[in-house]
Amino acid sequence: MTDTRADTGTGTETGTGTGIETGTDHLLARVEDGVAVLTLNRPERRNALSEEMLTALAATLARVEEDDAVGAVVLTGAGGAFCAGGDVKGFAERSPGAPGAAAERRQRTSQRATSGRLWRMPKPTVAVLPGPAAGAGLSLALACDLRYAASSAVLTTAFARVALAGDYGSAWFLVRLVGPARARELLYLSPRLSADEALRLGLVNAVLPPDALEREAMAVARRLADGPRTALASMKENVALALTAPLDEYMDVEVTHHLATFATADHAEAARAFIEKRDPVFGGGAPA
Repeated sequence: MTDTRADTGTGTETGTGTGIETGTDHLLARVEDGVAVLTLNRPERRNALSEEMLTALAATLARVEEDDAVGAVVLTGAGGAFCAGGDVKGFAERSPGAPGAAAERRQRTSQRATSGRLWRMPKPTVAVLPGPAAGAGLSLALACDLRYAASSAVLTTAFARVALAGDYGSAWFLVRLVGPARARELLYLSPRLSADEALRLGLVNAVLPPDALEREAMAVARRLADGPRTALASMKENVALALTAPLDEYMDVEVTHHLATFATADHAEAARAFIEKRDPVFGGGAPA
């Protein structure tokens, strides 16, 4: 994605769409054609996570989840990188020893409000990786429903290289995407995966030329934002439940979701469009 900077000092992104104030230049945000685009914006540090970035990301995700004008969320990075993860330079400057209980509470809250919310929110989430994604940055990407990477992108868990166990859901997401054996390999050995290797493993959905990445990924996000929102939210919940629930329990919930979507205006519109041999125009899935 392009390196668009804030013009107000409060994280409101300029350019196409309507800006969202985030309170910090470390995160830029806008809504464009029903898509909330959130841009991690510390390009001089490859968008390494800062406390103010994470705080703003948590608040902005909560806001766009509740915004009826938003049908899908894109998370990306400025300056040719996605996110380098934790700020290792900051780690080195910190006092030795484990952080205290207050720090643990803050991080638990942060994780649930960022990668946790990306995974749980009923709206489709898309990570767009113009370049490196490492450590907790990779975790944020893995929390999204779909991932699109530039051919020049590199992905790595990175935690073992700095002797850390991993955070922001790293192992949980990896196990579900690639299985426990491959997840252990990616965590223990921290290989630097090319975009094509990540595609082969199933970590990304597509690899695109850098100059086509934003255009193609935004086309997908707009399609999702214009889609049948109740049905998509139910599909997302179905997939999450399918990872943990016994088959009979899952199928009972699946039936509930499926029959509920029959009552939506979107389903009625889709049925009319089928008969009239045209594309449906969805309106958000309210009851018919």
